[in-house]
Amino acid sequence: MLLEAILMSLSHFRSYQLAVQFYRKASVLRCPSHLKSQLLRSASSVALNLAEGNGKDSPADQRRFYRIALGSLRESQAVLDLCDRPGSELAALADQLGAHIYRLCCPAPK
Repeated sequence: MLLEAILMSLSHFRSYQLAVQFYRKASVLRCPSHLKSQLLRSASSVALNLAEGNGKDSPADQRRFYRIALGSLRESQAVLDLCDRPGSELAALADQLGAHIYRLCCPAPK
């Protein structure tokens, strides 16, 4: 029952859905194998840390995982730069995802 609730919430978690989309698009990117391998690891880390953070009870625990996801996204963006793809559709998706994750890490003051 708890697993169903978590999976249900992931289907409505926009940042997680963007991270999955980012991973899938990254998986078809053509670049040197050592960079592709690193990109896939960091891109998967974004989605996995968002999912794990979403399952935490306390806001502090959630933010910790969201910050890790943001760091992994920045690593992915660096790989895109190294692959000479800074202005690509994938880079634009990474920017959008970064904005989402940043808001999770640093919510607007009330």
